[in-house]
Amino acid sequence: MEENIENIQFHISEELIEKVKHLVNSRNDQKTLDLLNSFHYADIAEILDELNLKQATYIIKLLDSEKTADILTELDDDIREKILENLSAKEIAEEIEELDTDDAADIIAELSEERQENVIAQIEDEEHKADIKELLAYDEDSAGGLMAKELVKVNENWTVTQCVKEMRAQAEDVTRVHSIYVVDEAEKLIGRLSLKDLLVANPRDYISSVYIPKVDSVHVNEEAEDVARIMQKYDLEAIPVVDDEHVLLGRITIDDIVDVIKEEAEKDYQLAAGIIQDVEADDSIIELTRARLPWLFLGLIGGVGAFLIMGGFEGSFKDHAVLFFFTPLIAAMAGNVGVQSSAIIVQGLANDDIKGSINNRLIKEMLLAALNGIVLAIFLFLFVWAYEKDIITALAISVSLVIVIIVAGIIGTFVPLFLDKRGIDPAIATGPFITTSNDIFGILIYFMIAKMILAI
Repeated sequence: MEENIENIQFHISEELIEKVKHLVNSRNDQKTLDLLNSFHYADIAEILDELNLKQATYIIKLLDSEKTADILTELDDDIREKILENLSAKEIAEEIEELDTDDAADIIAELSEERQENVIAQIEDEEHKADIKELLAYDEDSAGGLMAKELVKVNENWTVTQCVKEMRAQAEDVTRVHSIYVVDEAEKLIGRLSLKDLLVANPRDYISSVYIPKVDSVHVNEEAEDVARIMQKYDLEAIPVVDDEHVLLGRITIDDIVDVIKEEAEKDYQLAAGIIQDVEADDSIIELTRARLPWLFLGLIGGVGAFLIMGGFEGSFKDHAVLFFFTPLIAAMAGNVGVQSSAIIVQGLANDDIKGSINNRLIKEMLLAALNGIVLAIFLFLFVWAYEKDIITALAISVSLVIVIIVAGIIGTFVPLFLDKRGIDPAIATGPFITTSNDIFGILIYFMIAKMILAI
């Protein structure tokens, strides 16, 4: 028997956007509600991204807060910021009260300090308010800044019957129950509870005789990237957060970690492209220029340096002008090899796969570069020999290529490792920095080796 499976992938269309715009502009509230309520909140956020500020704000005010609260979390940061500017403190507080504490704190953190105080003052749920204020005190790039206060925890001294009753009450405020955490009388995390063990246990048994004492956790001040590595390594959907006394403070779920990984990947990609700050395509020309110009200027300095190096060898190579024609090839190979080496190291550092000493890593990269260089040099030797009919010139260029590739590989390996040891994001080493430095070193080595072999 065949089943019809609906494709849940949402496809935005110009026709849909025009329909929404028409309904909003004509103030047809009921039809607008009927249309939008059939969509997932993430799909509505995608629709709002295509509307102007007035239309988007109108829809946010029209829909129920339970839905618009989730929509706000999915909106582009710039659009959300503009919409929030058009909402009163009371209206924002109504949205905030529908969100989990981590999402609520993230949105409030985007407001000015004055508006933060006004919005928090409008939140009626005192416990929710206190939890949000606690989360705002943590660094946004720490486990505390990522965690949510909503979780299910049970006391080791409860009976199974009492535990189930308490879990039902707590679960009302938790969107997804990933794990059940066990604490002692001092609220210290001591283990986790298996749902299967709970179901088969005697109702009069105490949790202390049922729970699993082994549970992974992270410190509240742990860096977000480290939390992501831990959850990735142990394949966790959620992880509890504790303080110095091992008191259970909250939990971090996989959706928050996905956001961390995405943001880190975007940042590394921009650094690799020579963009020094987080920017988007819609940012102003001034902001984009400020982000791009420093590395472009570095490239300009590198080009000037290469020019000076070539100029210094001009007199020596008057009778071997062909060497200058191969300069772009040498520079390109040096840059490419350096970027390849640094990219592998940066990826390994990000995944925590880099083990052993730096010396061993450099030796391995040197041997790899030597092998690649020899293979490429053989091809280049045959080409130059056939083209120039001069075996010495062909030897000079091909030997130079091997040494340039080896040096580029070593630099591409060492620089990101060195930066990481100094606490600097190694992704910088995959961009114009490594390309420019290898271009300069490559050209210098090329001419020096060629001069030695040609004895000029």
